[in-house]
This record gives sequence, C-alpha cells and structure tokens, in this order.
Amino acid sequence: MKQNDKIMCMLEERQKNDIRNINKAITEFQKNFQKPETRREFDLSDPQALKKDKPARLSDDDPRCTVSGLQKFMGEDLNYDQRMKFQKEQLREWSLQQQRDWKNALADQKFADDLYDKNRIALDQKTMEQQRKEEENRRALCAATKDFNRTQAAELAERKKLEKYQKMKDDMNEISSLLQGDLLSENPEQAVSSFGRHRVITDRWKGMNQDQLMAIRYSQQQQVLEKLRLKEEERQRDAEWDRQSIQVARAQLVLERHQQRQNRERRRALDNINAELSQEQKSKNIYLKEEAYSNFPTSQYYAQFNTTSR
Repeated sequence: MKQNDKIMCMLEERQKNDIRNINKAITEFQKNFQKPETRREFDLSDPQALKKDKPARLSDDDPRCTVSGLQKFMGEDLNYDQRMKFQKEQLREWSLQQQRDWKNALADQKFADDLYDKNRIALDQKTMEQQRKEEENRRALCAATKDFNRTQAAELAERKKLEKYQKMKDDMNEISSLLQGDLLSENPEQAVSSFGRHRVITDRWKGMNQDQLMAIRYSQQQQVLEKLRLKEEERQRDAEWDRQSIQVARAQLVLERHQQRQNRERRRALDNINAELSQEQKSKNIYLKEEAYSNFPTSQYYAQFNTTSR
C-alpha cells in the first residue's frame, strides 16, 4: 500500500509537470507568433486607429471618396488592376503567414512531445530504481526478521525448558510440605491466631466445638424472640393508629352532617324571607297600578305652568 501511494504521488507530480510545460509552451507560442497586431481583423479593434487613419480626402483618385462627394462614380472601377494585384498579393502573404504559423506550431508541438517523452522516460527510470531499492530493502528486512525470530524461538525454548524443570521441582517440594504439614494432619491448634485464641485463621479452621454451637443457637433464639416482640409492638402501634384514624373520620363525618343541616336551615329561612319580599313587592305593584297611577293629568293641570314672567 505504501509503495502504491508513492507511485501515485510520482505519477501525479509527472502529470502536473506535463500540464505546466504544455501551458508554458502555449503561452510562448501565443506571445511569439499570435500577437494582436498580426491579426487580419486587428484594424477593427486597434486603439490607435484614429491616429493612424488618413484624412477624409487625399486626391481625386482617393478610393475612399463616396458617391455624394462626386469624386468617383459607380461602374468606372479605374483601379481594378491595382486592386486585384493587391488582393492577390495580400492573399499570398496571408497564406505564407499561415504556413509559417502552422510550421512553427508543429515544431513547438514536436518539441513539447519530445520534452514530455524525455520527462516520462526519466520518471519511469526513477520509479523503477525506487522500486528496485525498496525490493532490496524488503529482502534485507525479511532476512533480518527471520534471523531475529530464529534467535527468539531458541531463547523461548530454553526458557520454557528451565521453567518446566523449576515448576517440577517446586511441585515436588510443595507435595512433600503438604504431606508433612498440619493441613492434612488436621491439627486443631493450627487454626489458632497469633492475636489470641478468640480469633482463628480461616484457611486452617476445621469448624466450631459444641459450646460455640450452643452459644450461637441461644443467640439465634434470643434474636427470634426479640423479632417477635418488635412485630407485636408494631402491630399494636398500627392498631392504635387505625383506631385513631377511624375516630377522626367519624368526627369529620358528624361535623359534615352538622354543617349540611345548618346549611339547609339557612336555605329554608332565606327562601321564606324571599317569599315574603316577593309578596310585598306584588302588593306594592298592585297599589301603584290601581291607586297611585290611576289619575291622569288634564289640560287644566298643564295650563298652570308658564303663566308669569318668572
């Protein structure tokens, strides 16, 4: 992969150089053989055209004279021979100029192709040389790696042999120590800790005696009794809380019923008062309609107003 990347980088560099050389050759050709003043239509865009232009009239035979100037009439064509000769000469010059330009362009193209071929051959040779060096380095590296691996394998085999011998020796010593030690002989004194007889070494301890077992059973029974006592106290406490909750709920229910009864009584009294007020309002309306508003004013009543200056 690394070699392919190097080859790709070299090919890209060669392509960039080729493009740069071609663009340089094109620029040189345009600069030397395609100047603006050598174009046939240059007179149409010449910035110095007005300075180079001739006066409106030079003589009576001036071909620029128009019909309105009455200097030259249509159909005469007095300068036909000179005009045709000049056109032929001009065409011949243009043809020769195009041939020269074409030859120069072919020469430049051939030079660019030769330069491209030379650069490509040189780059190919450089690439092949680089590949050859890399192949030699790879072979040398493989040989060194093989020698190193061979040496490592020999050292590993010797180390394993020594480790196997040492492990076998350690195993024999361990077996002999176990056979002659307190572990297989089950000596109860081996479990006694150096910090006191109340502490034991767990990996040597063979179990508890009857006194220790009885003490543990008695402690468990005491714990069971204590747990039952706590459960009974908790049950009584929960029962007391339930009783108090029921009493509070009953008192709340009695209070709500008393409030509802009072609300009904207040509503009944309010309804009676509203009925009395309604009856009084009806009586007042009947009085106003039948007695207070029964007399209508006459014209004599209206005549008493505006009778004085005041």
